[in-house]
Amino acid sequence: MALQGVKLDVQDNYVVMDNGILQVTISNPDGIVTGIRYNGIDNLLAVENHENDRGFWDLVWNRAGSKGTKGKLDRIEATSFNVILETEEQVELSFTRMWDSSLEDKVVPLNIDKRFVMLRNSSGFYTYAIYEHLKEWPAFILDRFRVAFKLRKDKFHYMAMADNRQRFMPLPDDRLPYRSQKLDYPEAVLLVDPLEPEFRGEVDDKYQYSCENKDNRVHGWICSDPPVGFWQITPSDEFRSAGPLKQNLTSHVGPTTLAVMHSVHYSGEDLLLKFGANEPWKKVFGPIFVYLNSLFDESDPLSLWEDAKQQMTIEVQCWPYSFPVSEDFPKSDQRGTVSGRLLVKDRYVSDETIPANGAYVGLAPPGDVGSWQREVKGYQFWTTTDQDGYFSINNIRTGDYNLYAWVPGFIGDYRCDVIITPNAGYEIYMGDLVYEPPRDGPTLWEIGIPDRSAAEFYVPDPNPLFINRLYVDHPDKFRQYGLWERYAELYPHGDLVYTVGVSDYRKDWFFAQVVRKKDDYTYEGNTWQIKFKLDCADESGTYRLRLSLATAHSSELQA
Repeated sequence: MALQGVKLDVQDNYVVMDNGILQVTISNPDGIVTGIRYNGIDNLLAVENHENDRGFWDLVWNRAGSKGTKGKLDRIEATSFNVILETEEQVELSFTRMWDSSLEDKVVPLNIDKRFVMLRNSSGFYTYAIYEHLKEWPAFILDRFRVAFKLRKDKFHYMAMADNRQRFMPLPDDRLPYRSQKLDYPEAVLLVDPLEPEFRGEVDDKYQYSCENKDNRVHGWICSDPPVGFWQITPSDEFRSAGPLKQNLTSHVGPTTLAVMHSVHYSGEDLLLKFGANEPWKKVFGPIFVYLNSLFDESDPLSLWEDAKQQMTIEVQCWPYSFPVSEDFPKSDQRGTVSGRLLVKDRYVSDETIPANGAYVGLAPPGDVGSWQREVKGYQFWTTTDQDGYFSINNIRTGDYNLYAWVPGFIGDYRCDVIITPNAGYEIYMGDLVYEPPRDGPTLWEIGIPDRSAAEFYVPDPNPLFINRLYVDHPDKFRQYGLWERYAELYPHGDLVYTVGVSDYRKDWFFAQVVRKKDDYTYEGNTWQIKFKLDCADESGTYRLRLSLATAHSSELQA
């Protein structure tokens, strides 16, 4: 029997989308999701919260010239509601807030259009937003923006974001001051008297569940009674800031699930969006898919995670979606393709050019070499090369781009100086592109692997008093709390000394250069030494030390 088509019920204070599988209630005209009915549960969202604190878009902004990365929280409550499309196959709704000078210093100077889409026979719904800053509007700063869903704490206790990063989670009540001890920053607490004794002595910290954009495709929560999964699926990175290696929050104790489009986490002020008073800008964020699944037999509820991954693959294959009505979201026939081959020329490694196997190749707005890591206003499109160095970047929005790349195992960044402008329906073939890593001569010694990761270095075990059990004997154990203080314990009377040819970077090179806490609770930097022997030095030659950093935050490095 065919399922019903999509029905829309517009009320004075609410709008309800219903396709027979789920029912989504959105406040009118605010555009905040107040309820999701599914599989016999009246509302999957946090019914104990105020209605505007359940499912929402929000952002943090500030006046131009403001210092730091803290600003004003804006829940983006819309002021106008419109039905964009209403058929049995699809409903698309628009909740807008238009800016004018009467709102100066009250809300962020943007026109914001929040869209919600429900399709027939779809076990979920989509949301996307269009942000626009017009010329001659005030200058301002954006810190972060995202979509957040807060779920029922009496239902959703198991969180999953990767095959090896999933677990039963503490309750939000366990983080209350009388049940926990605040640690070095407010997001991290030690659970001292949790409602579930199994969590006693563990650290809870939302940053422990961060994920690189390239891997941040699906995450969410599982309710076991009845077996229901709530998943946030992001099928593309094109609208996210700062490239594929930027880390963003995912899900965390709440139970909360986030789709972060932009944030300054782990980077600081370098990633603030700073708009001038005469700077027009428009960008589409999303769509993302909120996917719901359930079981109708005695299967393991954790199988809902496997189903969510399969659905994620389907959504990725369907990108760019064909259903969004907005003209600001181009369909696949309105996008272009760029392909080619990347080779590495390093005469100290090989007399022949080397195919760049497993290299990251991407298009981002024109800029300096490596600028894609700090680029926050435009769109980016990335892929990886095959073993012969060939690549194809598909479904590119029309615009002006540089092509950027980096090759694991070779230091430095590549940029093709040509401005590339993909056109709808056309493929641009770049031919052979040759990256020449920076060189002054043969490598005398090297510590680690230039692959934008510190994974090969020594990551200590955490203090036994501050453990997240998920990361015990885990490849991501660097996410454990407090590892920065382990450095001073390992080197109590002096700093790290590494002797080339004797030391082993897997055991002797601490994965992060951190500050040392002194007895008076102040901090001081540390100085590492690299000792090496050079039997025959050319006094007239040039010897260059090159440093490749996996990341840097609130730091100053001197050599």
